[in-house]
Order: sequence, then C-alpha cells, then structure tokens
Amino acid sequence: MKPLSSTGFALFGAALVAISYGLARFAFGLFVPPIRAELELTPDVIGIIGALPLISFLLATLFAPLSADRLGARNTAVMSGGFGVVGLALISQASGAVSLGVGVFACGICTGLMMPALTAAMQALVNRSVHGRVSSVMNAGTSIGVAVAVPAVLFLAGAWRFAYGSFAILAGIGVFAAWYFIPSVSRVMPANAAPPPPISVLQWSRLFRLSLFAFVMGFVSSAYWIFAPDLVVTLGSLPPGSTGWLWLAVGIAGLGGAVVADLADRNNPAITQALMLMTLAASLALIAASPGQILIAAFSALVFGLAYMSLTGLYLMTGIRLLPGRLSMGPVLPFMAVSLGQAAGSPVVGVLVNELGYANAFSIFSAVGILAAILSPLYPRYIDHAPEEEVEEETGLQAAYDHQLQGADGEPLPPDTEEAESQ
Repeated sequence: MKPLSSTGFALFGAALVAISYGLARFAFGLFVPPIRAELELTPDVIGIIGALPLISFLLATLFAPLSADRLGARNTAVMSGGFGVVGLALISQASGAVSLGVGVFACGICTGLMMPALTAAMQALVNRSVHGRVSSVMNAGTSIGVAVAVPAVLFLAGAWRFAYGSFAILAGIGVFAAWYFIPSVSRVMPANAAPPPPISVLQWSRLFRLSLFAFVMGFVSSAYWIFAPDLVVTLGSLPPGSTGWLWLAVGIAGLGGAVVADLADRNNPAITQALMLMTLAASLALIAASPGQILIAAFSALVFGLAYMSLTGLYLMTGIRLLPGRLSMGPVLPFMAVSLGQAAGSPVVGVLVNELGYANAFSIFSAVGILAAILSPLYPRYIDHAPEEEVEEETGLQAAYDHQLQGADGEPLPPDTEEAESQ
C-alpha cells in the first residue's frame, strides 16, 4: 500500500466516489430516454427500477461497517468495485426490465459499500481535525462521475450499451487502484484508547432530525435524478443527445457543493440548508415550466447540482460533528436517509407522471421541498470539535426543542450528556 497525504487521499477518494456514485448510480437517469425507448418500459416501471439501487444501497450500508471492521477498508473497497463492475456490465447487456433491475441493484451495493470503506481508511490515514473537509471533497466526486458520463450521451447518442461497457472498464481500474492505495486495516487506534462516550438522548434527537431532513431532500431530488432527462425529451421535445448538457451542468455546479458545505459547516448550517432546499425546489419548478428551452433546462441543472451536492455535503459534515469518533455511524446515517428518501420518491414520482403528467409531478415535489425549507430552524445544531471554543447559547425553535429533552422538572441536562453534546 502506498501512503497518501490528506489531500491525496481526498482526491483519490473523490475518484472512487465518482465511479461508485456518479457512474454506477446517478448516471442512470441520463440514459433513461434511450433505455426506456429500446426496452419499451413505461414510466412507472422505470420508477421502480430507479428505486432498486437505492434499496440495495441501504442494505449494503447496513453491512458495510461490519465489513470494514472484519475485512478491512481495502477489501471492502475492492468488493465495492467488484459489484460496480458486475452491475455496470449487466446494464450494458440488459434485454428487459428484470436484467436491467439486477444490474442497477448490483450498482447500488457498490455505492453502499464504498463510502464506509473510504471512511474507515480515512481514520487510518487522515488527521481527525480535517475529517469533515476531506469527506466533503470526496462527496463532490459524485459530480465528477456525473460529468464523465456526459460525453457518452453528447457524442454517442443512443449508444447506452457501449457507454455502460466503458463505465464497467473504469470501475475495473478503480478496483486495482483501491487495492494498491487503501490500507488493509479499518482504523489505527492505540490499545489503551478509551472507547467513545455513549450517545446521549440529545444526540439521538439531533441525529433523528438530521435524518428526517436528509430523507425529505432525497425524496424531492429523486424526481430530478430519475426523470429530468426524460422530461425534456418527452415533454419538451428536445433530442435525446441534448440531455447530456443537463448532466454536464449538474456535474460542474456540483463541484461547488464542497465549498458551500465547508462554509456552512463553519457558519450557519440551518440557514444554508433552507437556502439550498429552496434552490433545489426551484430547479424542479424551472425545468417543469420550460422543458423545451435547453438554456433554461441547463440552468435548472446548474441550480440542482449546486443545491444537491451542497446539501449532501452539509448532512455528511453534520453527522460527523454530531458523533465525533463514530465515523461508522455519524456520516452513514444521513446518507442512508437520503437514499431511503430517493427509494421512496422514485416510484411515487413514476406513478404521478403516469397519472398527472411530468409538470404536475415535478410541481408537487417542488412544493414538498419548499415546505421542508420552511422547517429549517429545526435543523440540528452542533458544537465544533475544538474543546477550547466557547459554547454559545441556543435560541429560538432549536432551544425550545432541546429544552423538552431536559425533563418536565426543568432540571438541566446531566453532566455526561452535556459533555457528549460538546464533543
């Protein structure tokens, strides 16, 4: 194993995330129009198939921490890449809904295993003080993978089988790179190190609220990831090849998500979440209103990419801050919630498209995003991990909500709870 610096590991992790998240998972929506036309699939069937990788992602995420501990970060990452190779190859040879579904299901397993494997490796290679920032950079790799898929649509319109075959080859290269660069151990910890403190009631409460917001964001974003390209082709009468510009815009703007998430992490996460959720909702409304205008559709994709990557990065960093020293839980729970929301939203939007049409379906999902943005004052706050920083008093809805956890007698939280909160 060749050692990597913190920056090198962040960039390498972003490359693996680009393959597992960008190509194996989110690129699917880009190819929905030609796949649906060739395999003669209806929108509701595509909606169900679109939910399969999200379900398998959840199942793999539950297993991934155990795999990283027992098999090590390297073997888990290699196994993730192996599922990616198999899934992408199966999609390239799909002959119907069943074979296509099996392929995307395998790709979901690839996605679910990769981030926990990288997180375990990060514990061994990266200083704890920059875990949040490194995770944010790796998360932005999704945008790189989405952008890589664009040339296949722009220059090989309709050749989705060849595109997925090429993706499988890239995934194979990622497997060998993971074996070479990622350490075999899951983490480095002194033998006499104290175990992390138990999770307090207040921490569980904040994790629950974080997961709820992440679920809603995943639910709303599923409409765009699965059906935005199909919307501009079917409703806007744009050529299938033009959908590549949408995903190129999503990928480019998504790279800015790492910067936004890092700024929000050091300033006001609740306000950032409200702004980004409103932006996410606006992107859905914009593309539904003008699907036939390629420039407006591309602008909506820019807005969507920035909002989605900013929110996922923010949720990732919040999870790390809420559970310091528990990287197998903190960053994993919000990612699971996002995927669960996408798994729930994908078939719902497929049914709505069938019954109400694309414009009405996207408008309904946009309204859900606006409602979630209004509730952003309840977004969980956290105290930075630096012990010397002064703790600020919480006010407003946040303080009122947390006060309920102190008991009916109004007594302050026990000392151990306050200590857990401050970590």
